[in-house]
Amino acid sequence: MAKKNPDEMSFLDHLEVFRWVLIRSTIAILVGAVVAYNYSSFIFDVIIFGPKSADFITYRFFCELATKYNLDQSFCVTELPFTIQNRTMEGQFSMLIWTSITVGFIIAFPFILWELWKFVSPALYEKEKKNIKYFIAIASFLFFVGVAFGYFVLVPLSINFLANLTVSDMIQNQIDIDSYIGLVKSTSLATGLVFELPVVIYFLSRLGLVTPKFLRDYRKYAYVIILIIAAIVTPPDVISQMIVTIPLIILYEVSIFISKVVNLKRDTKIA
Repeated sequence: MAKKNPDEMSFLDHLEVFRWVLIRSTIAILVGAVVAYNYSSFIFDVIIFGPKSADFITYRFFCELATKYNLDQSFCVTELPFTIQNRTMEGQFSMLIWTSITVGFIIAFPFILWELWKFVSPALYEKEKKNIKYFIAIASFLFFVGVAFGYFVLVPLSINFLANLTVSDMIQNQIDIDSYIGLVKSTSLATGLVFELPVVIYFLSRLGLVTPKFLRDYRKYAYVIILIIAAIVTPPDVISQMIVTIPLIILYEVSIFISKVVNLKRDTKIA
C-alpha cells in the first residue's frame, strides 16, 4: 500500500502511525530488557546496590571534600544503618523483571526518540528534518547525563539522608526491596527526564505555548523549588547543596535561552 501524504491523513490514520511507533518502541525496550536480564547480577550487585555500600564513589568524594574543607562529616561513615529484605514469594522475581524493563527503556531511549521524531517530523520544516542526528544526539546525551546525575548524586544523597534519619533508637531500618530499588529507579529515571527540559521547552516554544518571558517570570519559583530539593537531600553545608543546585539552575537558564532563540526565529519569519 502506498504511503499516504501527511496532509491527506485523517485523525485515525495518525493514530495508526502512532500505534506502530509504540509497538516498535516497546519491542526495542523488550530487547534491551533481555540484554539487561542476561547481566542482572552485575546490574543488581554493582549498580543498584552500589549506593548501599559506604565505599561508594559518591560517599568517598563527599567525605574527602568535607575533610579537606572542614565541612559536615556525615558522609564519612563505615556503613549505612539499614538492611534490605524481601517479604513476598514473588518479590525478587518481580523486581528482576521490572528492573530489566527499566534498564531496557534506558538502553532503548535513543531509538524511542528516533521513532517520536519520525512521527512529528511531517509538521517540521525541511531544515529541521535534516537536524535529526543532532536532535537524537543532544536529547540522548541530556537523558544519559540526567540518569548519571540522579544515580551518582541524588540517589546516594537521598539514601544517606533517609538511612540516618531516626525518630527513635527503638526502630531498626529494615527496608523492603521494592522501596529501595524503587528509590534508585525512580530517582535516576526522573532526573534523566528532567534533564530533557531544554528539548521540551524547544518544542513548546515552537508551538507558542511557552515564552522566555513566562520562564523568566517563574524563575524565582523554580529556584526556590530547586533549593528546597537540594536542602532536603544534602548535608547541611553549602558545597554539597551547590553540587545539586547548580546543574539544575543551568538547565533552567539554558531552557530560557532556547525559548528566546525559538521565539526570535518565529517572530522574524512572521515579519
